[in-house]
Amino acid sequence: MFVDNVKITIESGSGGHGSISFRREKYVPNGGPDGGDGGWGGDIVFEATPGINTLVDFRYKKHFRAEPGGNGGGSKCKGKNGGDLILKVPVGTLVRYGWETDEAGNPGGLVMADLKEPGERRVLAKGGRGGRGNQHFATPSRQAPKFSEDGKPGLSYQVTLELKLIADVGIIGFPNAGKSTLLSRVTKANPKIANYQFTTLSPNLGVVRPDYSSSSGGRDFVLADIPGLIEGASKGVGLGFDFLRHIERTRVLLHIVDAARLEDDLTPVQAIEKINAELNAFNPNLLERPQIIAANKADLPLDENHITELNTFAQSKNWPVFLISAATSQGIDALMRGISDTLANAPETSGFEPDYETYFEPERAEEFITVEKIKDGLYSVEGPGIERLLGYTNMADERGFAFFQRYMRERGIIEKLENLGIQENDTVQLYELEFDYWK
Repeated sequence: MFVDNVKITIESGSGGHGSISFRREKYVPNGGPDGGDGGWGGDIVFEATPGINTLVDFRYKKHFRAEPGGNGGGSKCKGKNGGDLILKVPVGTLVRYGWETDEAGNPGGLVMADLKEPGERRVLAKGGRGGRGNQHFATPSRQAPKFSEDGKPGLSYQVTLELKLIADVGIIGFPNAGKSTLLSRVTKANPKIANYQFTTLSPNLGVVRPDYSSSSGGRDFVLADIPGLIEGASKGVGLGFDFLRHIERTRVLLHIVDAARLEDDLTPVQAIEKINAELNAFNPNLLERPQIIAANKADLPLDENHITELNTFAQSKNWPVFLISAATSQGIDALMRGISDTLANAPETSGFEPDYETYFEPERAEEFITVEKIKDGLYSVEGPGIERLLGYTNMADERGFAFFQRYMRERGIIEKLENLGIQENDTVQLYELEFDYWK
């Protein structure tokens, strides 16, 4: 089953909690706190893997979670780091942030990664940092801290995986023009071939070897048969635009046109213009790629006027024209040589530069704390420092509560509350914690 577009959720592992422990040995006086740190949570890693050509593994399983870090232990034992989750995807997979689509139904999220090189790896969700054990909170005035730090939660994203096949040449043209027949002649691909529209229901890839009649100039190149191109494809007609994305990475477009039979009363030139109009509607940059015209079915009676018109049209575009018969192999050697020569001078296609910076836990920079008056008698205090404080402070412990009070005064939070007009018995909210204010 060919699957080239899936929506999944990825979640990195949470960090392990720090430990609250004290060294107690018979002959070791004043052992002190020795709570170990929690381990880091596992990362979510995407890897471009040769040999995989579809995203079918992500069709039914939609949620992927890395291993959490282990909790710290006594004797300064650090918790085990969580294992990374490596998601293997086909080469050419684009990872986008979010599940939204554009007006045409194509994935519209910002690019997080473009995995276009075999073996390329990208960490897209960093695991949570492990919490610190109580050994880190000992001070000359607080020699037995009875609190530790909780581990940071992992990061969770909704992402869209979009496969854009990597091929040198994209074969385009109306159905029944002979695209699949040509592919089967010059490669070992075995596409389904029949005399009706939409025989090809998914892209087919084939490699043209340099020993193919010595025509490829000593260089392999990859052909991709793109199905479903008819007038209106960019708007969802026929097979729609589902497979147009697969020609975005190709360097050369091989346009096959039926030279012996009119497609819906269209001349070969009109047929080419119809297909190119769809390419332009999907992505105007596609028309900047070199094109080669293959006038197929030359073994059948041809209209010389149409061939003359085709040659004149192609010459105005500086596109080479090859008269071929995919059924009898007539002219195929010359076509392969022409493709090889064009590829030698064709520019490389640019990748999709990431435009969404994935989140890695920032270093502890200058903290910001917001103190607001919600209404009379109710005040709110929030900020990353407050979150961390609540994570490792034991409010039930007398020393822990004294440490909390000192933090509030040293950071100027009490002063800000008083400037806002707080009175005794008013309520202060710190996320899930509430307390009454007293002088």
